[in-house]
Amino acid sequence: MSYGKNATLKNFFSELKRRNVYKVAVAYTIVGWLLVQVATQVFPFLEIPNWIVRLVIALVAIGFPIALVIAWAFEITPQGIERTEVADTMQAAAGQKKHAWIYVVVIGAAISVALFFLGRYTAQSPESGRPPATAGSLPQKSIAVLPFDNLSEEKGNAYFAEGIQDEILTRLAKVADLKVISRTSTQHFKSAPENLPQIAKQLGVMHILEGSVQKANDQVRVNVQLINALTDAHLWADTFDRKLTDIFAVETEIAKTIADTLQAKLTGSEKNAISKKPTENPAAHELYLQGRYFWSKRSAANLRKSIDYFNQAIAQDPNYALAYAGLAQAWMVLPAYNGGAPVECKPHAEAAARKALSLDETLSDAVAVLASIKAEYDFDFPDARSEYERAIQLNPNDATARHWFSTDCLATTGDHVSELAEMQRAAELDPLSLVINTNLGNAYLHNNRLDEAIAQFRKAIEMDANFYFAQWSYGQALMLQKKIPEAIAQFEKAASITDDPIPLAMLGLGYGVSGRRDDAQKILAKLVESRAQRFTPAYSLALVCIGLGDHDQAINWLEESYREHDGNNIAAIRIDPSLGPLHGNPRFEAIAEKIVPAAQFKSATASK
Repeated sequence: MSYGKNATLKNFFSELKRRNVYKVAVAYTIVGWLLVQVATQVFPFLEIPNWIVRLVIALVAIGFPIALVIAWAFEITPQGIERTEVADTMQAAAGQKKHAWIYVVVIGAAISVALFFLGRYTAQSPESGRPPATAGSLPQKSIAVLPFDNLSEEKGNAYFAEGIQDEILTRLAKVADLKVISRTSTQHFKSAPENLPQIAKQLGVMHILEGSVQKANDQVRVNVQLINALTDAHLWADTFDRKLTDIFAVETEIAKTIADTLQAKLTGSEKNAISKKPTENPAAHELYLQGRYFWSKRSAANLRKSIDYFNQAIAQDPNYALAYAGLAQAWMVLPAYNGGAPVECKPHAEAAARKALSLDETLSDAVAVLASIKAEYDFDFPDARSEYERAIQLNPNDATARHWFSTDCLATTGDHVSELAEMQRAAELDPLSLVINTNLGNAYLHNNRLDEAIAQFRKAIEMDANFYFAQWSYGQALMLQKKIPEAIAQFEKAASITDDPIPLAMLGLGYGVSGRRDDAQKILAKLVESRAQRFTPAYSLALVCIGLGDHDQAINWLEESYREHDGNNIAAIRIDPSLGPLHGNPRFEAIAEKIVPAAQFKSATASK
């Protein structure tokens, strides 16, 4: 019985060989692999969508058993395709039947090997995945979403067009495999500029999304087009006519299509993140967009307006997590724009952030606010570091979180190598941000790279000469070079631009160091008067006292700054060059120990 089965099996395999099924299987495998290599290695360079690559792979897999069945049933003869039984009688074709398939295998194998090594080379090369024109410069999976045109009859709807742009950008930013430029940088351009290659180079991206929004009552039309900025090739365009209640679905579809077109890999959590519908209430959504509109304007008055709109959105929808996150951010940055005392603002920020996370634990904005509170208000830097790392994990393209992480946590604890790396990454994601460009200069300063720091400060000033933070930061660097008159000139420029007391205090410091004590005393008196009327950081008065050589009074003010939880200024107590004359004073060291314990500071430095 066993012998009979073996004989049958032997005859079956012999028949497979006689009917050339083996040969077809080998040839199909090589040619199929060749097609897959072409699809995966060549298609991306031609900007062919990823779904076509997947289709080719699926067709190759499905075709394999079909090819074997056809090989069993048919043969190629000089007279054409015949059933195997008929072909067997055509002995003249035997020679061809024996050798023709070998040429297919050899040619297919040669091309396959060539593509294999091409694929291996481009996968390992720094220029992998980029067309030759962008090698070494712009990453393939990168995009900037330019401002959307407001085509609504009511020009007051500008906030709505800006909001749709921002929400599409925010959804894309959740994808770790993409580089997405922050809106702070993209808002410098028009919605459909003519010089796309120049803009792409300036922003460090290969792709641009342009669009327009037209809103009328409860209807909205969104037009978008995705462009390769270097070749001006239009990769995808579409128009969406929907009700306001469907706007989130439109944003999700746009984000997913862009990710797919750029061949970005999406994890399950990322797919969920870009598909979320944050509220069912259109009125709440519009109020939220108005809040974001004023939040982006960044002044004390505009931040107060944004707080009002976020609160109105929450009143419409008490479960609107994003509105709570926006509220938390507005309260958090308000003291930095001289809009209120930290002890008054930060409790509001913390309450809003915790409420946002109770509704949606994946909101990186809210996590970053809590991290900043731990650093600037509680001086709990280990926990702050953990929270910032979590925020960046949730949103790898969040330039603000990386910026705050660098300044709030890494700089203040002495981890200056990591500080610079995070600030450089923030600058890549938000290359036209004035504050990030300025703090990149400070990161160079903390790493004892003074020349690079000065060059970076000058770059920020060239971007906007009215940005006072860059002006007085440059002055501080000049002070370190002992160029006191030049530093004073910078402080004077900064103080003339703003009501912020810090540049004025730096000017008082410069006057005191240069021997102009009367001028320094006048500034000190002005700051004392200002402090009696509204919040003026105690830290600012300490700076002037240092310039006057009154170290005891300077420390008194620093102690007051600590009691005020003014971490925006005093958290950097161990690295602030203006406080250098106080180092070694027991009272100063005691304050520094309360804010950044020496053990934490040393361990941060030693770990790098």
